[in-house]
Amino acid sequence: MLRLHAYEYHRPGTVDEAIALLVEHAGDVMPIAGGTDLIPNMKHRLFTPGHLVSLRGIGEMRGIAEEEAGFTIGAATSLDQVARDARVVEVLPSLARACSLVSGPQLRRMGTIGGNVCLDTRCTYYNQTLFWRKALGYCLKKDGTACHVVKGGTRCVAAHSADTATALLPLEAELRIVGPEGERVTPIASFFTSDGVWNRRMEPGELLISIRVPRPATGARHSFQKLRARDSIDFPMLNLAARVDFDAEGVITDLQMVASAMGSDPRKLGKLDAIAVGKALAEPVMEELAEQAFRQCHPLDNIPVDAEWRRAMVPVLVRRALSEIADADR
Repeated sequence: MLRLHAYEYHRPGTVDEAIALLVEHAGDVMPIAGGTDLIPNMKHRLFTPGHLVSLRGIGEMRGIAEEEAGFTIGAATSLDQVARDARVVEVLPSLARACSLVSGPQLRRMGTIGGNVCLDTRCTYYNQTLFWRKALGYCLKKDGTACHVVKGGTRCVAAHSADTATALLPLEAELRIVGPEGERVTPIASFFTSDGVWNRRMEPGELLISIRVPRPATGARHSFQKLRARDSIDFPMLNLAARVDFDAEGVITDLQMVASAMGSDPRKLGKLDAIAVGKALAEPVMEELAEQAFRQCHPLDNIPVDAEWRRAMVPVLVRRALSEIADADR
């Protein structure tokens, strides 16, 4: 049986109280909301904080507010609540779908959207028990000096596996972050880095408080696709989110596509506008976009599934996403 180590649990009622606790116990503290990822990682001794600061009692971090400009979603709002909210389902269906595909129903009721956006990267050689990792010799992400994915690699390439973050990128979401130095708002497009050890631009003591998603333009359509071994529980082998903007005549004016679960950060696919803008979303255009996405995507052997098969599934997910968007536009 994997047991938790001893720690002290704090339940602040406000953001200020939570920040104060993170500062007071700096170096030996972690925030916890749903805990669906953190607690298993603690049992594996990937994290051993002496203090946990609960975010569940902070009202400012919970709930969904709809405004004329868009939605503000508290970071401690459960994935299940976002997935089931009728307003989100109608206006932001790709985000609702992404939330609905995270893990299984029990964990979605506990897990939060903020926790998923800030999800720790995953790897075959990292997400294992202490006994397993000790026998192998540890890895670059935890306690070791070698990367077992890229031989001789000096940078961790553990996989970004956050479904909601991938869906939020084409929607051009913004993140409200509060820390000891005050408050800042950052586009989610500039939030992630390629360093698998710590792949997000957050300083110690900072908390993600809320997520703002602007209301899509009238002609915008979007889709989220997830590849996994089973249609419940499993982390993604590949994620793909797409947004296509149409004018009144059904001609494409903008197209954005993001793929993740290949490396340590989500990747915005390039050179798609030159293929699609000014055209209708017809079958030949979809095929050309699928081929372009395939050329750009090169999954690593950082999760226990054949990387070449995952790459072969890239154009499949692109076609699914674009077909869904084309049907919705019609």
